[in-house]
Amino acid sequence: MNVVVQRVRTSWTKKSRGGSEAARRNAAPTAFPLPPGLRSVLHEVTMRESDSFEPRMQVRDLSAHGVVLREVDGLLRVGPPEVTMFGMPRRNRRPPAVHLAPGQWLRWQINYRLTGSYDMSWSYRLDTFNIVYGSAPPEVFLTSTPTHHVDERGPLR
Repeated sequence: MNVVVQRVRTSWTKKSRGGSEAARRNAAPTAFPLPPGLRSVLHEVTMRESDSFEPRMQVRDLSAHGVVLREVDGLLRVGPPEVTMFGMPRRNRRPPAVHLAPGQWLRWQINYRLTGSYDMSWSYRLDTFNIVYGSAPPEVFLTSTPTHHVDERGPLR
């Protein structure tokens, strides 16, 4: 299976919910160039408020991506990303799986409000999954429009 998953995870606290800090958070990209020559891997990009939203990147095994991928009849079936049962908003109804033909790509976005186990303070997270089926140039997520876009972002209060 020739699939590249780019998971862009942005996390923040109450500090970045308004004003200039929110502007910095909102300016964080949801896609990045891929390292050249990737096949069947997870390109993980993490941006945290505590690191001034500077991207940290690593390439990991495809099994760590957080979505269910399966090839069926020449198409890639992408199931909804795993969600934490401790995050808000509640997602009682999830979108159906998306099917990609070779050369197509998907952007799936989902956000959370999480409660800290130690001090009960809230933190927030936006996960963007950019998934391409087949080989693709490193700039694929920056220079083209996704074939499919699923937006599960909800109000975080």
